[in-house]
Amino acid sequence: MKSITAISAGALVLFCGNVMAQETGEVRVEATRIVSKTSATAATPGPTGFPVKDLSLAYGVSLAGLNLATKSGAAEAEKRVNAAALAACKEIGRQYPDATPGEDECARDAAKKAMAKVQELVAAAEKTPKK
Repeated sequence: MKSITAISAGALVLFCGNVMAQETGEVRVEATRIVSKTSATAATPGPTGFPVKDLSLAYGVSLAGLNLATKSGAAEAEKRVNAAALAACKEIGRQYPDATPGEDECARDAAKKAMAKVQELVAAAEKTPKK
């Protein structure tokens, strides 16, 4: 029974966290890279003691203070997302130099996924009646 309660509490925290992130205007940028199975680092245990193969790192990007209904606001959001994506991919690369894909491709993929959410927020902002 305790495990069911713990799982339910964990799910509630994740749900509330996502709702709060949306309300505060934050977008999650997640970079994913793979450590080659033939590399020395693939056999190296990670912090959990298990070998690390698939790696991901996520950053929250604040959109607070941006007017996404304007071109300049949307452009600043894209700039922030791109910077976070590159930072996440570089950090993975720093810790696992032979991770693939390379930093640039990793950053493009991570930014593309996050920009889908930004575009939703931009569309919603454009539909909001102006005061």
